Amino acid sequence: MECLTGPAMDRFTQVDQTPDDPAERAKLVAAFKEFAAGCETRSKRVLPHVSTVDAARDMDVLRAVLGDEKLNYVGASYGTFLGATYADLFPARVGRVVLDGAMDPSRSSLDLNRDQTAGFETAFRSFAKDCAKQADCPLGRGGPDAVAQRLKEFFRKVDAQPVPSGDPARPLGEALATTGVIAALYDESAWPQLREALTGAMDGDGAGLLALADSYYEREADGSYANLMYANAAVNCLDQPPAFGGPEAVDAALPSFEKASPVFGAGLAWASLNCAYWPVKATGAAKPLKAAGAAPIVVVGTTRDPATPYKWAQALAGQLESGTLLTYDGDGHTAYGRGSDCVDTAINRYLLQGQPPTDGKRC
Repeated sequence: MECLTGPAMDRFTQVDQTPDDPAERAKLVAAFKEFAAGCETRSKRVLPHVSTVDAARDMDVLRAVLGDEKLNYVGASYGTFLGATYADLFPARVGRVVLDGAMDPSRSSLDLNRDQTAGFETAFRSFAKDCAKQADCPLGRGGPDAVAQRLKEFFRKVDAQPVPSGDPARPLGEALATTGVIAALYDESAWPQLREALTGAMDGDGAGLLALADSYYEREADGSYANLMYANAAVNCLDQPPAFGGPEAVDAALPSFEKASPVFGAGLAWASLNCAYWPVKATGAAKPLKAAGAAPIVVVGTTRDPATPYKWAQALAGQLESGTLLTYDGDGHTAYGRGSDCVDTAINRYLLQGQPPTDGKRC
């Protein structure tokens, strides 16, 4: 999957995703159309064939070529949807499967995006509580609401007047600043870096937040981009009909997104317009996945996960006939291999010895 050149992707990532007037709105719609057209021009042959069902069938070919009777699989984030799809298609071929940071396949695109918006708000409020206790917190003291209000004010300032970032072609505006904050919410070990980056940006140096945004977009030092964003869009836009058919639908949904997240709601609502102009019609639809007859499938959920809200793990574990839920009471995206001995021991025991954790186990 390829869609845009590096310079074109630089421009795309800077487009204001909280349009305040008709001109900004038109520019955002044009950016989504340019992105979709670029994918069609550069990747036309593969676009119709990158759905999750396609990938699951490819995985079964790999299993067969390797001579394995069963597929043993650890999937994280989107990989949980791929793993659950495989299990639903080929339940008799399921070996030891762990799905960490689960998606809920029964939720529509609109609901998934709105749920994720609430997830980022939950994660931010956890960061805000911690930040207010730190001597170097640039957002000051007080509860999460007060801290959130100061962050929103910072976003408003860089929306009106971007700050230098060390790259003259990419000053830090609201779009890149928001992405930088979101990037750090994926892993609580990045919270000190986020505090430092926000401090710098509030003092007129946007380099730290730009670096976080670049890590999110997988931008290389030479200005090129990995194809993560292109592949993500191609798969999502094929798996389900678009969340929104056009800008008017975003307008109607804005209040619910802003309720889900006063900090990120507007931007994430407009970002959900991306599939509206996709050149290939969706082939999939939201539906529960049961994987009837499969071996035990361990579903892992983190209570304050920003990107895959905990309720998705609860839902997927309930849908899968052999699902067993393992809960990590913590922050960040996914749980396995991120510092919890309790989680790692439970999953390793299943993968190595075939003993799944008791359904409902908490760490």
